[in-house]
Amino acid sequence: MHAMQYAITLPADYDMKTIRERVATRGHALDDREGLGLKAYLLRERGTDGSPVNEYAPFYLWEHAGAMGEFLVGGGGFQGIVADFGRPAVRHWAGLACETGPARSAEPRAASRLLTPLPAAADPAALVAEALAGLRASARADAVHTAALALDPSRWQLMRFVLWADAAPASEDRDAERYEVLHLSTPHLSRLPAGRHW
Repeated sequence: MHAMQYAITLPADYDMKTIRERVATRGHALDDREGLGLKAYLLRERGTDGSPVNEYAPFYLWEHAGAMGEFLVGGGGFQGIVADFGRPAVRHWAGLACETGPARSAEPRAASRLLTPLPAAADPAALVAEALAGLRASARADAVHTAALALDPSRWQLMRFVLWADAAPASEDRDAERYEVLHLSTPHLSRLPAGRHW
């Protein structure tokens, strides 16, 4: 599994209805994309749920790096983003684990993403083991659709991503970024390995 996200920050006075209409009319384009576990069409609005910015920030879980690479440079969906907004920087992470939550059959309304540094002096194996245990515990919450953990080894950061059937609860880490989910494409979500990926 590979996680990927790009964020398009928009002006403070940008009419976010434009993004909502974009997703409503184009969001189903990846509903059958080969190699795609899920794409969450995510939105943050300035002044809502603690967001300091207007941002469109789709998040992806790919089955393998080849599917991600083909999407980015092989033509297709990503070229629409480039044509409309320019080419954004794309973050990606090596997948460590994916968990199915009790609300997997629900349409998620919210998402959260938490980035956690792995300090150079710390034992990464111990910190990852702790994060995996936390992911499993989080995934048992009634409102969780899917929870994933991944690693950016260029920055030595862990990334935890959770899809929620309702708003992310107050108990979710205060440092987590919170998003509204406008649409979710899940063509091959069932093919993503469950649990730890090694």
